Amino acid sequence: MADQVKLYGVWNSPFSCRVIWALKLKGIPYDYIEEDLRNKKSAQLLKYNPVHKKIPVLVHGEKPICESMVIIEYIEETWPQNPLLPTDPYERAMARFWVKFADDKGPAIWRAFKSAGEERENAKKETLEMLRTIEERAGLENKKFFGGDNIGIADIAFGWFARWFGVIEEVAGLKLFEAHAFPRLHAWTNNFKEVPEIKENLPDRDKMVALFSGLA
Repeated sequence: MADQVKLYGVWNSPFSCRVIWALKLKGIPYDYIEEDLRNKKSAQLLKYNPVHKKIPVLVHGEKPICESMVIIEYIEETWPQNPLLPTDPYERAMARFWVKFADDKGPAIWRAFKSAGEERENAKKETLEMLRTIEERAGLENKKFFGGDNIGIADIAFGWFARWFGVIEEVAGLKLFEAHAFPRLHAWTNNFKEVPEIKENLPDRDKMVALFSGLA
């Protein structure tokens, strides 16, 4: 089918989930193909993403698109219903700014999870600095979501707060994202998790804890 949509992903990947959330919010039907990256990458994945050989990959009418936020921009431009980007040029620029911030600063918590000693301490400091910046600079004090009353692209970019952050803290014995220190960001996280398209498409917490415990 010329308009068939397929998504190659991994169940516990925040990058796969970003794309799933966007597709669900837009009401776009798609076929999901789970990849087993720990054993062997499929021939399809290698065919559709020969450069990075990783998920997620969206295939629309046999045309592959890679990288989660690039995919979401493609989805936004191809299916304009239920927009994820504001119409105002300045607000669009601000949304993209926070998307880039999420991708630039987000890896610090993963480094804290995987490292030890001085490297872990530095990663923890980076993570706390990221949290403080969002808390103080993202304008969440008067808004339900980054863009206002409706969920948008910046919310999706930070969506890993809804499940992954807490799991990492639990498995690694960290306590960084505390409600009393970051009340606005906590309120945003709760609002985000309550959106049906998000809530119904978050990976199972217990399965994630078991998986991450094996990686720690």
